[in-house]
Amino acid sequence: MHKVAVLGVGMHPFGKFEHKHLKDLANTAIWNAIEDAGIEANRIEAAFVGNCLGGLLVGQESVRGQVILRHAGFKGIPIVNVENACATASTAFRMAWLSVISGMHDVVLAVGVEKMFVGDTAKSIEALSTATDIDVCGNMGLQFTSVYAMNIRKKMDKYGWTKDDLGLVAEKNSYNGSLNPYAQFKKPLTKEEVLASKMIADPITLYMASPMGDGAAAAIICNERIARKLKNKPFVRVVASELSSGHASMLESKPKDSTTYSTALKAYEQAGVGPEDINLAEVHDAMSPAELKIYEELGFCEEGEAIKLIREGRTKITGDIPVNPSGGLASRGHPVGATGLAQIAEVVWQLRGEAGKRQVVDINGKLPRFGLTQNDGGYVEGDNAASCIHILSRV
Repeated sequence: MHKVAVLGVGMHPFGKFEHKHLKDLANTAIWNAIEDAGIEANRIEAAFVGNCLGGLLVGQESVRGQVILRHAGFKGIPIVNVENACATASTAFRMAWLSVISGMHDVVLAVGVEKMFVGDTAKSIEALSTATDIDVCGNMGLQFTSVYAMNIRKKMDKYGWTKDDLGLVAEKNSYNGSLNPYAQFKKPLTKEEVLASKMIADPITLYMASPMGDGAAAAIICNERIARKLKNKPFVRVVASELSSGHASMLESKPKDSTTYSTALKAYEQAGVGPEDINLAEVHDAMSPAELKIYEELGFCEEGEAIKLIREGRTKITGDIPVNPSGGLASRGHPVGATGLAQIAEVVWQLRGEAGKRQVVDINGKLPRFGLTQNDGGYVEGDNAASCIHILSRV
């Protein structure tokens, strides 16, 4: 198998762009990635285009990727449309990785894009609620916020999490987002402001929840031998890519029962590293307190010890295991079909030392070597319908 490198990444800022189409959002991210990669666009041999809700929200079905890529100037290459709930973009990245590592292609484009502001908030929320077994959850009146709230409440009862702990996660990530030019929200919030915001599903308040948003992200990946010939930029290697469908249930509440845990184990084995080797992580905090649960599922701490990490500041940018330096989903934003590639872009920038004011360094001032992304999607029978984890390394 071939070694795979991320040659370039690009984003369109996340936020509310009422007069922009999917094509416009994606076009910016694609050409930013091409410029970052320092290659000619005609070297791209295939494209994997992720979009989750375009059919329901803007009415574009079947050939979204072809429409988006034609607008960006691409013709004749194989284009694959990817949809996998909130894990759509990371799944597109994995499919691009598979095409390169197998030797099928040498240079490939992965894109994730979403347009959620369509002038009807109820329509957007209804579209999001379809990423589950609608015969089951729909009849129960459940949607994702309530599912997160129930799971967090269980953790509070079992491990002694407090509302202050939940507020600390959102406070940390809002500060990180304030340093990110691509973030939807750039106002740092205090724990008190987070807890005082509107209650939407106890114990989750408004400022703990990821917003609707528009945005796009892209990555150019290639065979590493090509990256080594291009001297203009350092490159980042993809050392692990794993995707699993959910297998647990709401009755199984231990971290080691989760799909995230089992997917992480496979990713660590593939990369030849352990959780102790990870220098930073971008994780799927669709409701920011869920980040605490993910600490345990990724092996960053033992079961029941997540609150120590947040209370001691270890997951801040200045800590020993920074989590969500981009601001995470609640601050950077969560245009669902773009999120996974936004995580990839952040980790690439961090490993290359290009993250600006939010740059992660160790106590000796050295850049991180290994970065991890964890991106979940959908909800079936009490667990994530999809769980995607990537590990990248600085070369």
